Amino acid sequence: MRRAEQSRERRNRLIAIVASTAVVAGLVGFGSYLFLKEQDKKDKEQAAVETEQKNREKAAKKPIADEKSWDAKKLGRDHVTKPVSYPMTPPVGGNHDQVWMNCNGDVYTEEIPNKHAVHSLEHGAVWVTYNDKASKGDLKKLEAKVKATPYSLMSPVAEQKGAIMLSAWGKQVTVDGAADPRVESFFGKYVQGKQTPEPGAACTGGVGK
Repeated sequence: MRRAEQSRERRNRLIAIVASTAVVAGLVGFGSYLFLKEQDKKDKEQAAVETEQKNREKAAKKPIADEKSWDAKKLGRDHVTKPVSYPMTPPVGGNHDQVWMNCNGDVYTEEIPNKHAVHSLEHGAVWVTYNDKASKGDLKKLEAKVKATPYSLMSPVAEQKGAIMLSAWGKQVTVDGAADPRVESFFGKYVQGKQTPEPGAACTGGVGK
């Protein structure tokens, strides 16, 4: 009986050891799976960032059809307190208020002061504007684009000629809709693009609504 008892104890200890080993192996395997899954997610995110950067670089090399340009040196960049009359609507540069309009993917449903928006352009933002001729479907897609893009903002401008217009410092284009390929090209070329007088300047901490 004593030998039988010892045999059972050895067998139980062996079972316990095997079970513990299996549990540890399972935990290690599960941990490795989670690590690899997280690493794969990071790799995909990095690949997406690199692809976006390549697309922007590619877009920056191509001219944008029907784009209008102004001599940046003649636009003026002084901070002023008095009203400014801009020669184009919406404005693409010129003297402006010392405080910028928040442009960290901000979408405004009412018109915003030009004097603040121009300062945002100086910081490298792209400004999407529209009037009542723009379709709701296009506006919804453009809102999503702006909200996903730091250094961009969107607001209505009732008096502009085009239904949808994109502006950067010294640059402007009227597009046919949200699906117009010039939208991607304009964002890729001018969000913090070479035209920016103050690259890297803040797009938060300014005026917002």
